[in-house]
Amino acid sequence: MTYTAAPEASLTIAVWQHGSVPADVHANLEALDEAVAEAADNGAHLLITPEMFITGYNIGERLAPLARLQPLERVREIAKRHQVGIVVGGPECAAHEDGTEEIFNAAWLIDDSGEVLARHRKIQLFGELDRDLFVAGNAPSTVATYRGFTIAMLVCFDVEFPEATRAAALAGAELIAVPTAQMEPFHFVNEHLIRVRAWESGVYLAYANQVGDDGDLTYVGRSVIADPLGSHLAEAGPAGSALLIATIERETLTRARAQSPYLSELRREVFQTPTAK
Repeated sequence: MTYTAAPEASLTIAVWQHGSVPADVHANLEALDEAVAEAADNGAHLLITPEMFITGYNIGERLAPLARLQPLERVREIAKRHQVGIVVGGPECAAHEDGTEEIFNAAWLIDDSGEVLARHRKIQLFGELDRDLFVAGNAPSTVATYRGFTIAMLVCFDVEFPEATRAAALAGAELIAVPTAQMEPFHFVNEHLIRVRAWESGVYLAYANQVGDDGDLTYVGRSVIADPLGSHLAEAGPAGSALLIATIERETLTRARAQSPYLSELRREVFQTPTAK
């Protein structure tokens, strides 16, 4: 007789709200190291950083040289040393044989042994800031399995499109991890939209925001962890660093999807994206 291990019943996650030091990879890695250590002490299996945390977001022409150094690779050692998985935001540089390069606003899922399980490249670029610095990704959802849970990644503006969250859910996501750099005046996204996205697709959603001033931007903080019943399990204030800890439970996913069966009832053959004429 063959025995199959039962799936994990729960996963404890940490959402880290913190402000990057602009263009200072070393300082940001040191801060991340301390946050992961604190998350480990609180029993977390996975920590999620804000968008573009490793280099800072609004850094203009300083970005490209830092991206070429592949700074996200340096996070792997932190995950391995603390034995905590990390979803980290930062730039990903892709060099081509013809000498050209592309820089993506990326999120990596790194497991507790330091292995990169998945990479997501932001698909919905926001405004001139994004479009001047990055090339858009094309994968509607990026999904991997960590500690028995199926985890998808989106980046900031991606999650504001219901199509992106639904694509991740239909691909099997139970948790969607979203590094973000949400700014004024869009705090309603944190306060209202994130819990709606979680509820309408029957997923947990972890939304980790930058905080403070960054050039001409002011980040709204208010990081949240929402459950598939539409409740905030944890939320941070508009200012200051915070480490949110919550446990996601498979039983809650099952109950939420039975209560609001949008995924199972969706007539996919009807809702096909029309071709523009």
